[in-house]
This record gives sequence, structure tokens and C-alpha cells, in this order.
Amino acid sequence: MIDFDEDKQDKRIATLRKQEEEHLAQIMAEKFGIPYLDLTAVPIDIDALRYVSETEAREASLAVFNALDKKIDIAVLSPENKAAQEIIKKIEEKGNIVTVHMVSHNSLEKVWGRYKDLSYSFETKGGALDISNDQITDFLSSVHTTADVATLINEVLSMKKAYRISRILEIILAGAIAIKASDIHLEPEETFVRLRYRLDGVLTDITEFDLDTFRLLLSRIKLISNLKLNVGSAQDGRFSIKLSNTEIEIRTSLLPGAYSESVVLRVLNPDSISVGLEELGINEHLLKILMHEIEKPNGMMLNTGPTGSGKTTTLYAFLKKVHVPGIKIITIENPIEYHLEGIVQTQTDEKKNYTFNEGLRSALRQDPDIIMVGEIRDQETAETSINAALTGHLVFSTLHTNNASGTFPRLVDLGVNPKTLSSAINIAMAQRLVRRLCKECKKEVPVTETDKKLIDSVMDSVVDKTQIEGLKRDTYFQAVGCPQCNNIGYKGRIGIHEAIRMDDAIEKVINENLSEREIKKASLPQGILDLKQDGIVKVLKGITTLDELSRVVDMEE
Repeated sequence: MIDFDEDKQDKRIATLRKQEEEHLAQIMAEKFGIPYLDLTAVPIDIDALRYVSETEAREASLAVFNALDKKIDIAVLSPENKAAQEIIKKIEEKGNIVTVHMVSHNSLEKVWGRYKDLSYSFETKGGALDISNDQITDFLSSVHTTADVATLINEVLSMKKAYRISRILEIILAGAIAIKASDIHLEPEETFVRLRYRLDGVLTDITEFDLDTFRLLLSRIKLISNLKLNVGSAQDGRFSIKLSNTEIEIRTSLLPGAYSESVVLRVLNPDSISVGLEELGINEHLLKILMHEIEKPNGMMLNTGPTGSGKTTTLYAFLKKVHVPGIKIITIENPIEYHLEGIVQTQTDEKKNYTFNEGLRSALRQDPDIIMVGEIRDQETAETSINAALTGHLVFSTLHTNNASGTFPRLVDLGVNPKTLSSAINIAMAQRLVRRLCKECKKEVPVTETDKKLIDSVMDSVVDKTQIEGLKRDTYFQAVGCPQCNNIGYKGRIGIHEAIRMDDAIEKVINENLSEREIKKASLPQGILDLKQDGIVKVLKGITTLDELSRVVDMEE
């Protein structure tokens, strides 16, 4: 009696059919004069799949299975397929060198099956990384701490699959968004790479991983940032992430280091920029002054401070406050960090010679009522901004100086005529960002003897005592740390501010003895708290700590 094994017979038939199919593909390849490949024995570059969506690939019976620099390998069932020809043409039009391979349907099925390994993301046109589906949303909602991010990355690192690089990048990006990091730092050392997030202005270690993984990750970052893959010099690029209805722009910066290229990804999240004027931490006295100043029809409001001190966020809050249907507002920015409905926003582009000054000149020809210039950094932009303020426009802008009194000497250093400053400038501000104490774990303690002397010295220098009435000086709060704040003791940031209004005393100093010290002295009767005073008030109110204030403001001055 002969046993008939049906499963074994089916496998045999399937093998024969596959061999016939591969043989037919070989014959057709010879006929069309293109190379034949059996992709079941060829490693698939998972990131190459991003060149064509799965739907398009199946409809055109093709697959992009390898991409290195500008060399693209494409497998086709038939080179005469019109849909396939159109896709190949589009890829070539972007400057790519395409090699077409003849394959069987079985080979294509193998490649198409790898689309599921693209993890939670797929690239969209214009360098966008779309991570808007349910899985990534669930992932974002499940990440609450830096430890969660490190755990997920380490889990993926243990995988041996090709697509883990895409997964790692997604976890790094989504983790940064979930815990509101402003920057992602990848720093190669001799034997490992350190991943750090900048949280509330301070760098925090997340995890470490091997250099081989980093090299693959670096290529992936370069690819989606539209940077040169085989160049080890400093490069800047960008890509964007579409998350639900929000588009988050990522600015990529590469810098050659001792062991490899150092990577910084700046996360420009519109949600972190969209803050109301009343939520910025501006004290009540100064807020009333600012509300009065932004209602003026012309003049200039300048906000100063170092990079990352929240200047742009404050300007956006001004714009949202003054925006009404009857006026036209134009902005010149780099980058456009938050899209405001009903406002004309433009972005500078050095490659196209569209600078802040060129943008400002063009904006003035558009008959605006209010103009926001992202940054004044040269003489031409400074002079054009001043002239705009003198000719009936309200101008908002930023300047890099350490304090409000340094605004006026800085503009003169840029070549602005001092005599025009008093007529053009309404108010000059300065600000810093301090970390807020975590409400869940902050601890009230008695003020130490040394700190009491400092606090008393600063508080006694306040001119308008009504702003500090009722403040106790015998206790303050310390940072502790709990799961809610990643065991840091701080969660979120708030601004500390100072300002100088243009008045007769300030005008006199500008024209007679232009120095920061004299301007500061002349501004004292205005009764506006300076950075130190505003900071100490927030310390005594339990909003931040003296240590944190000392980190961002020189308390010894």
C-alpha cells in the first residue's frame, strides 16, 4: 500500500510552478535585454520602499528594492507596463540613476510583503514623514517619561531585522514630541553614541547605543533631510512630521566630530509656540504696559534675549492679540514656527537671496499695518525696520542682547542713527526662560542665611513696592523629583521679563551718553521689575527655585 502525502505533493507542485515562473522571467529578461533577478535570494533595503507607495507598486507591478545615494534598483514584472514606466520616469526626473530588473510575480510578492515592516511611518512628498496613524498615536500616548523612550529603543536594538533603524528613528522622534523635548542630540563617542533630549532648556541623558546602529541611523536622517549621504562636512537640512492635524518641522544639523558626525534635531512643535500673552508669566504691571503699547498704530516693539529664550513665542502672542479682521499683518520669519490664520507669513531663503531685509522691503510694498521681522541681525534690516516704524507701521522684532538696556547701544552698533531711535522705538523687552517647579513634588523649606541676604538685596531695590506686597521672604521651594516630572523636579517653563519704555529721560540718555548703565539708571522711575527682581518674585511665589534663576541670570551683577 502506497501512502499519498497530499501536503508534500502540494509543496512539490508549488515548487515546480515557482521554477517555471522564474524560468519564464529569465526568458522575458533576455527578450527585453534587461537583467533578471530572483528577489527571494536578495536582501531588501526596507527604506527603498518609501520611494513608491504599496498601492502604486502593486498597481504598476513593480518594486523599489534597493537605493544607495542616487542609484535606485527597480524590479518590474513587465517593462512595457505604462504605470511602471511613469513611476520610473518620475524617479529619474529627480536626478536618480535607475536600473530596471526583470522579476517574477513571486519576487514582487516578497518585496510587497515588506511594506508592513515599514513600521508606523511612510514618507510623503516634500520630505515629510507621516506618522499619523493609530499605532503611532497610541505610542505617543503611552510614552510619559525618558525611561519609557530608553526602554523602547533598547527593545528595538535587540532586533536583528533590517527595518529596526526606521523604528528607532520613529521612537526617538515620537518620544521627543511626547515628552515635549525641544532638541534631540546624537553624540558619537569612541565606542558608543549618546542620545540626549533638551527638556525645558536642560540636556537630559536618554540612552546609549552602538556605532554601527548610529551609522545606519545617520544615513536614514540624511536621506529624509535631503542631505548628501557621502559627505562628512557640516550640513543643515529639514523634514516634517505630520501628526493628526499638526505638522511638526524638524531642523537637522550635522557637524563633523572626532569619531563621527554629531547630530542635532530641533523639534519645532507649533503647540509649544502657541501660548497666549496672559500665559507667558509676564507680571501684571508689565502686562498692562504691553497691552497699551500693542494698541499703538505705529512704532517698534523689540524683544531681546539669547537663543532659546522664548522671544518668538512672545511675538506670536502679541500677533494673536492684535489680529483683527480690519488690519493686515505680514511676517518675515526663519522658520515659520506656527501658522496663524488670516496672517501673511513668509520664510526667508538665503539660497534664493530672500533675506530678512529683502522680505521686509517686499512686505512694505504690500500695504501692511503690522509687520513682524523674525530677527534684526544687520544694518540694512535694522534701518529698514526703523524706517517702517517711523512711517506708520507697528513693527515687532527680536534682537540678540543680554538685557533691555542693551537694545539701544546694539542698534547703534548696527549702524542706526541714534536720533531716530527715540521716535521709532516704543518699548524694548528682555526675557529668559526658567523651569517651573513640579507641582506634585516641590518642597517648601526655610530660606538659608546666604539666600536671604541675596533676596533682601534684590527686593529692596524694587522701586514700585506695590508689586511685591504680601510676599513672604522666610520660605521658598526646592526641587525634589517624582515620576510626573521624570525625577527632575521641574516640569515646563515660564518667562521672566524686563522692559524699558521710551520716555524723555531715555531719549536724553540716548542722545547724550549712550551706555547700558546710564539707560538702566534712567529707566528706574518707570517702576518695571528687571530680570532679577521678576525672577525673585517667582521664587518667593513657589514657581521656580533660586538655583534655577541663578542658572539663567547673573545674580551677582
